[in-house]
Amino acid sequence: MSSLHDLWTLGGQSPWLDNLRRDWIQDGELQQWVDRGVRGVTSNPSIFQKAIEGQAIYDEQFGELINSGASVEEAYWGLVTTDITRALDILAPVHEASNGLDGYVSVEVAPSLARDTEGTLKAARELFAKINKPNLYIKIPGTAEGIPAIRDVLASGISVNVTLLFSVARYGEIIDAHFDALEAIDGPLDHVSSVASFFVSRVDHAVDEQLAKIGSPEAQALMGKAAVANAKLAYELFLNRYQGPRWDALKSRGAQPQRPLWASTSTKNPAYPKTLYVDSLIGPNTVNTMPEVTIAAFETEGVIGRNADRALDEAHATLDAIAALGIDLDAITTELENQGVSAFEQAFDDLLVSLGKKAEQLTSGT
Repeated sequence: MSSLHDLWTLGGQSPWLDNLRRDWIQDGELQQWVDRGVRGVTSNPSIFQKAIEGQAIYDEQFGELINSGASVEEAYWGLVTTDITRALDILAPVHEASNGLDGYVSVEVAPSLARDTEGTLKAARELFAKINKPNLYIKIPGTAEGIPAIRDVLASGISVNVTLLFSVARYGEIIDAHFDALEAIDGPLDHVSSVASFFVSRVDHAVDEQLAKIGSPEAQALMGKAAVANAKLAYELFLNRYQGPRWDALKSRGAQPQRPLWASTSTKNPAYPKTLYVDSLIGPNTVNTMPEVTIAAFETEGVIGRNADRALDEAHATLDAIAALGIDLDAITTELENQGVSAFEQAFDDLLVSLGKKAEQLTSGT
């Protein structure tokens, strides 16, 4: 048994892999990750940009799609849905063995739709219909415009991974959307699943920059503490909301809670432990999606122990102390959301430009 198995059996947390590549699917490496204890896979436009641009393994299918008359963007989605479908098949046994708790693979709607409610709703339904696997998560950004789409997609029985969450307040709105969606469904609810991807390390990166500018001993003492404190408050909200009469009524119909998924858990600051954002946020009914380097570090250095709901008073005090220094965490998390949307849009646009050049070469015979 590996540390990843222990994370699940002892810590109640599902370790997922935050990467997907076609060569891993074809050469058995993704299956090896699953054998080591990985219980799900997440992807995003940046991940597909790196995979598709970095591997000639996609060229044959891309050429076939272009030569059949597909546009560059249509060909891109052809590549993506092929990888996602094959990964879903590899994770299907995990999904079945866990009774639908894990074994999911996430695919994100086009980043340009992050501020487009109706466009997101349409794209999510089309993606789900095209792939049509029970362990598929449609990934939708948790922007203000994304919330109604998230609610309606869930209410139509499609499982959703809500992404790009940075603030506890916005997470509360996502929980509201989850409850509203489940209550809009007639009959059993055991077929609808959801996770809420709460981003961690980027919060420290942004807050630490402002603490460093202040430079006082009080500011220095708070370096590297904002992200974990912020995530712990999100977990506290999760524990508080998923109990009581309203939730009990949904649970009696087979509903599963929308688990917090800790995302962006690789350490950006080399001065911090490589497993800081894994070790510090272990708790029941949570997921941690990690790039392969963080998984490798956890397997050798990780410490397993329930702590996501420990020292909550200290977490509140940490964020209060940061606010007392004049740092506006709400403004920071809003900016991080905007940056996240822009980064995914840029990655998507860059990839389409790259694929466009490749399509020109194919059609010109060069």
